[in-house]
Amino acid sequence: MLVGMTPQRPHLDDLGRFVQASPSSFHAAAEAARRLDAAGFARLDETAEWPTGPGRRYVVRDGAVIAWVQPDTAHATTPFRIVGAHTDSPGFKLKPKPTTGGRGWVQVGVEVYGGPLYNSWLDRDLELAGRLVTRAGEVHLVRTGALMRIPQLAVHLDRAVNSEGLKLDPQRHLAPVIGATPLDEADVLGHLAGLAGLSADDVAGYDVVVADTQAPAVLGLEGDLFASGRMDNLSATHAGLVALLATAASDAALRLDSIPVFAAFDHEEVGSATPSGAAGPFLEDVLARVSDGLGASGTDRRRAFAASWVLSADAGHAVHPNYPERHDPANQPVVNGGPLLKINANQRYATDGLGAAEWVRACAQAGVPFQEFVSSNAVPCGSTIGPITATRLGIRTIDVGVPLLGMHSARELCGADDPGHLALAAQAFLAPTV
Repeated sequence: MLVGMTPQRPHLDDLGRFVQASPSSFHAAAEAARRLDAAGFARLDETAEWPTGPGRRYVVRDGAVIAWVQPDTAHATTPFRIVGAHTDSPGFKLKPKPTTGGRGWVQVGVEVYGGPLYNSWLDRDLELAGRLVTRAGEVHLVRTGALMRIPQLAVHLDRAVNSEGLKLDPQRHLAPVIGATPLDEADVLGHLAGLAGLSADDVAGYDVVVADTQAPAVLGLEGDLFASGRMDNLSATHAGLVALLATAASDAALRLDSIPVFAAFDHEEVGSATPSGAAGPFLEDVLARVSDGLGASGTDRRRAFAASWVLSADAGHAVHPNYPERHDPANQPVVNGGPLLKINANQRYATDGLGAAEWVRACAQAGVPFQEFVSSNAVPCGSTIGPITATRLGIRTIDVGVPLLGMHSARELCGADDPGHLALAAQAFLAPTV
């Protein structure tokens, strides 16, 4: 159980295991499901009738997962307290006809997914991971392990690279090298199919991404830093899951006066507008079915939503020591200073004054520090699932997250304390004591 745990090393060890089990959004949803199963949650099928009494339940839709605890005391207007995150990360996705190359090399055809830092993917040991779908509609998760690299051009062949900067054409320069066999003998899709015990002809569709294979690591003179791939946003996905599991394991779980929910969406990095994204109907579908099971009318549900909260947890920016001018001069979050409360006047983050006060309460209950983040006026602000969820459901939303360096890099860096502190604050948000 999370409460009382030293927030640094035990949490980091478990976060590292979660990241290594989750090279794709589909693997992240499957790992969350595995942990929920182990904690006694019941997996529900969206095409089936759902139980209506109290219990611990979850549902998976593609690369997204939503889990909740329905207390004994829940009724038609019981509000929800939702921790939201996302399972996908920026990178590259396998194209149709993925076996390509020439000049003695076999390469993989990939398409850019979201907004990765291209250069960070160079000269790293990479794998392919995701799902294969057979002609019969069966889904198989696959991952290759270290299999390929995107080799950078040697400095001898690009003498100006250090003075004029690296310029990468995403079509010409980012195809990974996967072998040196004759091209007509290579078959990337066939290799993936073989890992699943299938032939290439069995595969009717696939959703496969590129992932870095380097294991997460604790760094720093005092072990006070943590480096890992996919911290945006598995750091928050893991924190929300851990918080819900800790809430469910508490003696008071079935006596709460709200319904705690963990919602991890897919496709945030490309706009969220999919059936499993935050702009899609997944969360609303689940909340509506839970409300229906409680005998709620449409008015009852709106009353419940009006009293509900969403904590949108997504990675944010720590002040960069080499580029401090890119940050607001008065708000410069540091690693290990606590998770961020993310604020934007133009509502790129959904936090308002009431949300800020609720975050202050949760952090005080959890006994963890926090710090505000706001962008420099000269640097455009990113966004999250927060405004999307608030707009779709009309539920008051707070945007928070772990401060990172190198966001959207193949390997990001955070403080060793901050992921555990986010999980503790998320747990206090899900189960307030005052």
